[in-house]
Amino acid sequence: MAPPGPEAGRAAGTAPGKKITARLKRTLPVRGPQAPTLSELMRWYCLNTNTHGCRRIVVSRGRLRRLLWILLTLSAVGLILWQCAELLMNYYSASVSVTVQFQKLPFPAVTICNINPYKYSAMKEYLSELDKETKKALETFYGFSEGKSKVRRSVDDWNSTGSEFFEQIPLLKVEDFSRTATDLHNGQKRRIEGSVFHKDSSIVNSGDSNDIIGFQLCDANNSSECALYTFSSGVNAIQEWYKLHYMNIMAQIPLETKEKLSYSAEDFLLTCFFDGISCDKRHFTRFHHPLHGNCYTFNSGESGTILSTSTGGSEYGLQVVLYIDEAEYNPFLVTSTGAKIMVHDQNEYPFIEDIGTEIETAAATSIGMHFTQSRKLSKPYSDCTETGADIPVENLYNKSYSLQICLHSCFQKAMVDSCGCAQYAQPLPAGAEYCNYKKNPNWMYCYYRLHEKFVKEQLGCQQICKDACSFKEWALTTSIAQWPSIVSEDWMLRVLSWDKGQKLNKKLNKTDLANLMVFYKDLNERFISENPANTLVILLSNFGGQLGLWMSCSVVCVIEIVEVFFIDSLSIVTRHQWQRAKKWWSGRQRGGAGQAQAGDVERQGHDNPACVDEDLPTFTTALRLPLPQDSPLPRTPPPNYSTLRLETAFTEQLPDTLELGRH
Repeated sequence: MAPPGPEAGRAAGTAPGKKITARLKRTLPVRGPQAPTLSELMRWYCLNTNTHGCRRIVVSRGRLRRLLWILLTLSAVGLILWQCAELLMNYYSASVSVTVQFQKLPFPAVTICNINPYKYSAMKEYLSELDKETKKALETFYGFSEGKSKVRRSVDDWNSTGSEFFEQIPLLKVEDFSRTATDLHNGQKRRIEGSVFHKDSSIVNSGDSNDIIGFQLCDANNSSECALYTFSSGVNAIQEWYKLHYMNIMAQIPLETKEKLSYSAEDFLLTCFFDGISCDKRHFTRFHHPLHGNCYTFNSGESGTILSTSTGGSEYGLQVVLYIDEAEYNPFLVTSTGAKIMVHDQNEYPFIEDIGTEIETAAATSIGMHFTQSRKLSKPYSDCTETGADIPVENLYNKSYSLQICLHSCFQKAMVDSCGCAQYAQPLPAGAEYCNYKKNPNWMYCYYRLHEKFVKEQLGCQQICKDACSFKEWALTTSIAQWPSIVSEDWMLRVLSWDKGQKLNKKLNKTDLANLMVFYKDLNERFISENPANTLVILLSNFGGQLGLWMSCSVVCVIEIVEVFFIDSLSIVTRHQWQRAKKWWSGRQRGGAGQAQAGDVERQGHDNPACVDEDLPTFTTALRLPLPQDSPLPRTPPPNYSTLRLETAFTEQLPDTLELGRH
């Protein structure tokens, strides 16, 4: 009988270890990070979790059934992720609620301005040169003539400078759209290069080249940098050119002088009633607007008292009769007659040039109001600002923050930084002065270029400025009636002329008067506010409902998932990497010694697998069972049966034993 070879010995030595390992895997529980591999960890999780889908994947028999459970579980997980994403989006959204209540309302501030900013008779001294150039251009281009001017030319220094400036920036009649233009100041021809035309500006209107007039602006520091601003309408071109020079002149006049040149409260306001009670100029606050002259604000709140009304209707609002004085209108600056009003909050600046409402003469204009107070949520629900303190733009208007204030202040700051002076229509920043052609000959070209960038949103102001989170709004409804009526016109004009006759010394015309009524249509105050669509409590409840509906999960299950899939999985991966690193380092340390003692076989002791304790080892000790070896394990040699032969065991036999053997 041949002895067993080394292969049989190796199998005999390793078979018990494999059996014990397999038995331990079947009987012992594998808990969390004690699992040796990620697959064992996932199997343990599926067998022990309360989410039934994962468990059914493991315990189901048959590939088809297991595949169905995998698809159902993955679909449920996908639905959970989708629904939870929707809940998160709803959590960061806002719902709008409207509340209407009836109460006594504070009356808003009402700012009233004459469309004509200054009395023309008082301004002729300053505008004589400009008016002369304008009339000359009209006569050259349209054949307009009004005879010999009665206005005496001024000889002030700034007027002579203005005459030179008019020659530098005259009105031009474009005869050949790409090459030549006629100077309306002296009738000479000018050659215009094609690159001069400013076609991309929002101010430019392309039309028939035979009927186009405009003006050319050039950089004072680089005469080759020019822009020709053209207009399809001669009226628009002349007005724009006139306003350009008008701002140069007005920027050089002191504020005190301009206030005297404009309308006083006694001249502008004829009669006043509020809430059925007579009022006067003491209830109005004057402020000077660069484009509209002296404006007057009713109920401005500067005295610390804000008027209110307890009854709606035209009889309990503000009623004023305005003296427009059409004869004092500047014929080149304004082309309409009447006044502009704006209803606003006491802390709000009246941008009457942007959103003012015009009222006409010889008419009674009734403006009914509805008051609405709005409130928006700030970040993360919307990109609005509470007070404007987080906006990197200085507020130049000394009023509460608004989007318009931010945009105008931003442009004025860019104007000062780029052009070295401030634009006339907006407040002055600290340390700056208004632009005029005496001190800043390049400002007009710089202003138009900068305005072009502002309109195209290239200055960054639209990106910086934000809406205000809280604002008040008065929705206006306007109606107009003829005033005064034919039957009452005679006596009413006589009475008003008598009241003002001591100063005016003339009979009033109905085209010089405007009747204005501003009132609450009702006292319903509406609050429009944004509220979060979901609170944190509702969000967590919705999460729990989705998890329970699709996966039969609770918060504990979610914590379990986080523990297994993140903490335990990371622990296993980290441990395996650490063991591989230790094994690599140990092999590197033993590399030199192994080469020096080549051929030596390291002998180690082995445990006998037959000697097993009564207590089963743990899962960790089961992993330490002996591995298969290249040499056979030491074993007890089999007995030598040849020693049982007596003749070979004893070479000499006694005589008596031989006799016994025979018997």
